[in-house]
Amino acid sequence: MKHVWRSWPGRIGSVIIAGVVLLALLSLVWQPYDPNKITPREKWLPMSGAHWFGTDGGGKDLFTQVLVGSRTTLLVALFSVVIAGVVGLTFGILSAIAPRWLGEAIAHLIDVLIALPTLVLALVLVAALKGSLWTVSLAIGFGSGVILARVVRAEVERVMTNDYMLAADAAGSSTWRTVWRHIVPNIGSTVIVQLSLIAALAVLAEAALSYLGLTPVSTPSWGRMIQGLQQTVTVHPRAIIFPGLAVVLATLGFNLVGDGLRDAIDPRLRGRTADISPAFTSVVVVDDIARGHIAGAGHSAPGDGEGL
Repeated sequence: MKHVWRSWPGRIGSVIIAGVVLLALLSLVWQPYDPNKITPREKWLPMSGAHWFGTDGGGKDLFTQVLVGSRTTLLVALFSVVIAGVVGLTFGILSAIAPRWLGEAIAHLIDVLIALPTLVLALVLVAALKGSLWTVSLAIGFGSGVILARVVRAEVERVMTNDYMLAADAAGSSTWRTVWRHIVPNIGSTVIVQLSLIAALAVLAEAALSYLGLTPVSTPSWGRMIQGLQQTVTVHPRAIIFPGLAVVLATLGFNLVGDGLRDAIDPRLRGRTADISPAFTSVVVVDDIARGHIAGAGHSAPGDGEGL
């Protein structure tokens, strides 16, 4: 974590995400007003001590809506990351370690699922299962998980070429023991970086689905706020700034944290090449050449996609 904090992207991203988490936690114990209560007499009030961000056309307090909306966004991002991690690791590892016929079948299935845009898949699931935070999280998590599966498959295939995997095989290690003791720890850094980027995607996707009216009306969210305020943006442009800025900052925060994690995980990206032994550097360079890229976290080599 200290290496993440040393880089400017990691530092700024951590502060932004900490702010979102703080707002979400604060909304559990304190809300200045009822976020769904309509008060026509207080519509379009300016920023003041009573209403920090002012009010909207229904007299609802904008700060309270942003406050409660942070909880919605954080929950969707968290659930989406968990689902994406389970789907990506399961499909990715199975496609790499399963018998050839099964592995190739899973790889082709991943290709087919990747062809479906995440938002389109989300629209289908929300229409079929009705709008809810769980449905939105499931759609975003599954759509992102199949993309993660391709990255995981490439990383697993890379790990399986190492000598310690051959040694584990020779020692009679079971398949699942090898997975948990050798494969998962060695692909963990790449997966963590990818999951941080999936969280950023989840923030945008949740805002988009809320904007389209596919989430529960009773659940305040930044996307639904933007949708409601868009109709009066030419008359009251100030109000739409707050939910729009919240979406931008949350997305930026997760992306910057992903950059910081990548820099922390790869010692060459955090300026510590001189501390690496020449032998290690040679091995890494040869490995990078074999993979077709220079240690870009989450990018698969051209050769890795052959099975896909």
